[in-house]
Amino acid sequence: MGCDGTLQIIMRIAAIDIGTNTILMVIADVDRSGAIRVLRDEHVIARLGKGVDERRSILPETFERASACLAEFKRIADEARAERIVACGTSALRDASNRSEFIRSIHSKLGIEITVLSGGEEAELTFIGAVSEFLDPRKEQDFAVLDIGGGSTELTLGKNTNVLSGQSLDVGSVRLTERILKTSPPAAESLVRATEEVRRVLGVLGKVHDSTYAIGVAGTLTTLAAIDLQLPVYDRTKVSGHLLTFETVQRIYDSFRTKTLDEIKQVPQVLPERADILLAGMLILLEAMKRLRLRKIAVSDRGLRFGMLMREAGSKR
Repeated sequence: MGCDGTLQIIMRIAAIDIGTNTILMVIADVDRSGAIRVLRDEHVIARLGKGVDERRSILPETFERASACLAEFKRIADEARAERIVACGTSALRDASNRSEFIRSIHSKLGIEITVLSGGEEAELTFIGAVSEFLDPRKEQDFAVLDIGGGSTELTLGKNTNVLSGQSLDVGSVRLTERILKTSPPAAESLVRATEEVRRVLGVLGKVHDSTYAIGVAGTLTTLAAIDLQLPVYDRTKVSGHLLTFETVQRIYDSFRTKTLDEIKQVPQVLPERADILLAGMLILLEAMKRLRLRKIAVSDRGLRFGMLMREAGSKR
């Protein structure tokens, strides 16, 4: 900030996070201190990772759907006069054998260059983005950021914005749904199998220290917060920072595991495109909280795209 409190802008950036389930874009003015002013925050559920776990390839119809979403995001970024557009892909693009074809096609059509992040890079940028709204400049603080994506789940530990360790695990809400939880409600044996699989994958995680501030990002967490708050319309100012207790997550999970897909879609806070994978995300969150011995977790609707903003500006707030 300038001495008069105004933002000393160095760049207007559009950051696009191409996830397994959702494509998100934030357009913001960023200054050298890492302070940001958000102009647009967009998301669309494109389900890029549909079928990737089984076929290791992006399906033709998904290819076109994601391409159309990115074309619209490019139009919005141009309209906002973004000086730079940065785009990163995560689990689905890491796993897809035809990712190079997808990346070339998007660059040829739209001029957008997509960087495929490693699991470690994704975890670090998500950590930086998530903790940015919880920092207290008067003290050092330990953070743990849990990111439950469509294809993978990341846990990153750090002090302030400095990452100390991170793990990327091959379990996500889309992957678990396609492999095991294929019906709503799932059969009892499917729930047992899914729980055992999640516990197996998360078994490498250790307990976090009691003084660590735990933050959860991505659609499962923000949807749970909106349900807990009974929001008629999504409001990031109420969702971000909301504390979810283990008991609350368990209660909502228990109420959803017997619902049909149509019943889930009727819940006002649930996006219809997310309805089929929400139970899987809740199960991953529950088991992660058990494994890490977390009684509560703060919700953030920031994450990777905000970390990309800060990296692009050459600053970590």
